[in-house]
Amino acid sequence: MKVLFFGPNGSGKGTQGAIVKEKLKIPHIETGVIFRDNISRGTNLGKEAKGYIDRGELVPDSITIPMILDRIKQKDCVNGWLLDGFPRNLTQAQELDKALKKEGIKLDIVIEIMLERQIAKNRIMGRRLCVNDNNHPNNIFIDAIKPDGNRCRVCGGELITRADDQDEKAIDKRHNIYYDAKTGTMAAINYFKELSVKNKTPRIIELDGKPGVKEVSEDLLKKLL
Repeated sequence: MKVLFFGPNGSGKGTQGAIVKEKLKIPHIETGVIFRDNISRGTNLGKEAKGYIDRGELVPDSITIPMILDRIKQKDCVNGWLLDGFPRNLTQAQELDKALKKEGIKLDIVIEIMLERQIAKNRIMGRRLCVNDNNHPNNIFIDAIKPDGNRCRVCGGELITRADDQDEKAIDKRHNIYYDAKTGTMAAINYFKELSVKNKTPRIIELDGKPGVKEVSEDLLKKLL
């Protein structure tokens, strides 16, 4: 299975992506990891990407997409892959689609976690970290894992916040890109949905991100298999 996974920051995409990876036994491909790997190995694409990164510029699609293609052609991707974090806009979706078709690679599934923007923002800003164990789930905006005051709901430990979780400007900037239905990530998702209607592929799986992690996971597995 060759899968694209979409969801806004705060939707629990990382958690659900890990479930897809484990269930389908396919590698989880992230562009950030691909960049670091190519740069560390000193590939030609890695050297080009490093130049842009060092200048604080975005790495162009003409470099990113060949890196992705190189990665998904590796042996561990023979049974499929889960691509997360790309494409982020309509142009990237069009260019990725064109590149996959040129290579004869068929995209099977597009998964989208749907979540209202304000709820996604609240979930990011509502995250609390337990000083005893960061894996203890606590969020002041999610009833199922709401802490007891400023104490961890699992062990009673003190809770703290991550600075970037409270950076509204940074959150809004990321969400501005994601929820942009004209040129942003939502436009990219809609592009693949239009392809699905036209060509009957890829299969589109839409998930309601409002329920708890368990409920979303159950819905995902039911629709995936």
